[in-house]
Amino acid sequence: MDLKAELKKALAELRKSKERKFDQTVELIINLQKFDVKKNALNIVVNVPYKIKEKKIAAFLQAKSPFVDTISLEEFKKYSDKKQVKKLVKKYDFFMAQGSVMPKVATTFGRVLGPAGKMPSPQLGIILNADEKSINAVKAKVNNSIRIKTSEPSINVAIAKQSLKDEEIIENALAVYNAVIKNLARGTDNIKNIEIKFTMTKPIKIRVRE
Repeated sequence: MDLKAELKKALAELRKSKERKFDQTVELIINLQKFDVKKNALNIVVNVPYKIKEKKIAAFLQAKSPFVDTISLEEFKKYSDKKQVKKLVKKYDFFMAQGSVMPKVATTFGRVLGPAGKMPSPQLGIILNADEKSINAVKAKVNNSIRIKTSEPSINVAIAKQSLKDEEIIENALAVYNAVIKNLARGTDNIKNIEIKFTMTKPIKIRVRE
């Protein structure tokens, strides 16, 4: 089965749907089978070729930085109230941190950032120096990355905006799909089917096997 061709067909179908006044998000849903969420949980970061959206990023740093919204070490004490931390977590899509403040980040923000899946991680969000180059490198990577975490036998991720060209959406979809397969215990055998949709449309199902 030619997944690329099937995705192209599905996108052509989705584009026939009613025009909306905003740039809809393209969602990819990967439905799994013979998959034990507890035993085989996935927690991976996938880099895609095309930017999904400009994400709101904040950084936990020793001192204020002109290159990113900063919560400096001095300001950590403001967040002893869990409500304040929750507000912060809602406001930003992603957090990075300087390695030297990470232990303090874990104790001050961990109880809210952890469950929200927004804890800075060595894979993507921890920097040694808070210089312009390091901060911008993380920002660029974050805007082209998708975190995939399974809590149920179905993965639902935003992979693009509708305004991207079909070819670009397909490349992002394939990057996610291939990364998931690579990390599943049984590869394609763990995949039941995939679906693709825009924010306001019904999903279109794609069989991955004949």
